[in-house]
Amino acid sequence: MKRGFALCALAAQAALLAPFGAAFAQGKSPTDDAVKVTTMREPVDKSYRRMVEGIELFEKRHYLAPNAQLRFKLLPRHRDTDMGDIHLEIVGDSFTTPVAVAPDGTFAMERNPRALKEKASVQPNRKAKTMTWRAEIRSPGLPPGTRRLGDLRLECEVGMKAGLISNYRPFLFGLLDPFLREGPEYCQRTEPRYLFFAERPVFSVTLVDGERKQVLAVDRLYGSASRQPDWKDDLPYCDCEVLMDRAYFMPLGDASWPDDTLVEFEYMDGPS
Repeated sequence: MKRGFALCALAAQAALLAPFGAAFAQGKSPTDDAVKVTTMREPVDKSYRRMVEGIELFEKRHYLAPNAQLRFKLLPRHRDTDMGDIHLEIVGDSFTTPVAVAPDGTFAMERNPRALKEKASVQPNRKAKTMTWRAEIRSPGLPPGTRRLGDLRLECEVGMKAGLISNYRPFLFGLLDPFLREGPEYCQRTEPRYLFFAERPVFSVTLVDGERKQVLAVDRLYGSASRQPDWKDDLPYCDCEVLMDRAYFMPLGDASWPDDTLVEFEYMDGPS
């Protein structure tokens, strides 16, 4: 007698943005998105080849951040995504190679000819749509609560080349997202819509070059939610879903701001 099988799909309820001052939870006990890579269906994976292309672009454009090193970073997309005990592997047709992930969610990549030949993927032990990826480029010796504009320019270019952006709908926050099909040259536009994430929820972001200062307009903060009254409808499709309170855009292609421009953050939980 034939036995019938019913296929059930579990849909994760989209978490709406909490007040901008709320930080996402970390260190929770493992959830059902933490399963073994070798048995995972629909893992959060990226092309190893494209990530290597991002590394090659970093080496070519290193002058934007001459003292910095390249790492990649894993970030949560859902409020209940467990960011602890993440295991990352390069998975080919005939092999798997572990990749060390630091406590801050960052990791480095090396060239592996075998992985390139087998068109390998980079897979953490998490399901699709539970995490997002970014390049992490930080010049040493910066004051606390600051970034360097040249570092961010190169982060955007590497992120675009490596295919790290992971939105799932062509229209987002009232904007068409053709840049998902573009390359690193997109970052050289005056107002690219490439999302960066601060360490904590932000109150303001300021560009500083010597005596020149400019506070970013509010529509460059929080994923430009102020531009669209119904932004919550699009939130589940954005990889900023639980990071909206720390998301910001930068005028990367504005050449009047040199690469050594400091980006200063005032945080929600900082002094008034």
